[in-house]
Amino acid sequence: MNNEEKLSEKESLALITSMIQKAKNSYHDSGTASLLWGSAVTVASFVTYLQLQFDFEIGFDIWLIVFAAFIPQIFISIRQRKTRQFQSHTDTAINAVWLTYTLTIFGLSLYQNIVPGVTNELIKAEGWNMMKHYNDVSKPDELLKPFTPSLYSIYILIYAIPTLVTGIVKKFKPMIIGSVIAYVLFVCSCFTAVKYDMLFGAIAALACWFVPGLILRNRYNRQKGVHV
Repeated sequence: MNNEEKLSEKESLALITSMIQKAKNSYHDSGTASLLWGSAVTVASFVTYLQLQFDFEIGFDIWLIVFAAFIPQIFISIRQRKTRQFQSHTDTAINAVWLTYTLTIFGLSLYQNIVPGVTNELIKAEGWNMMKHYNDVSKPDELLKPFTPSLYSIYILIYAIPTLVTGIVKKFKPMIIGSVIAYVLFVCSCFTAVKYDMLFGAIAALACWFVPGLILRNRYNRQKGVHV
């Protein structure tokens, strides 16, 4: 009986130790997702800024690389679910925040691409048009199509939300700092032209995801080396 009790105590201690270790492992993210999204959004934003600043085209929509990033992200998520044996309530909540963020970004993209065209059709149906009129009459009036002015400012604002939540919950200062930078850039973007909004977006992506991703990756590699 005493042997059984001692064995049970050892097993319980081993189980508790194992669960704690698994919880620690789930806490240390590899940084892959942050690097992936940080790279894609930074490149797309900066290239768009260059196109607007120097008036050139690259032959395709650069933002397609952001949508293409969904493909490796899906494989990464599936692989992590298979290898991860434990997921804390905190990780579940953070995953929910990032899922909500992804759906919000997708919704904004739909809004940006669908609403102007629909608005243009509604305007035509009512029998009027939007016109650009130069006050000094230096140029003739131009027909305008409806557009969403400076919508990328809203993207920058949304970039900060899941980053700040993750930083606070995980007590990860680089993400907290990155989100603060994004909020400051959002305010600045309210007073600038669209091309500068794109530049601010590139900086926000670097601050929110790419730089924190590098730090997370470095920590993950060090931790992995310790456990090997």
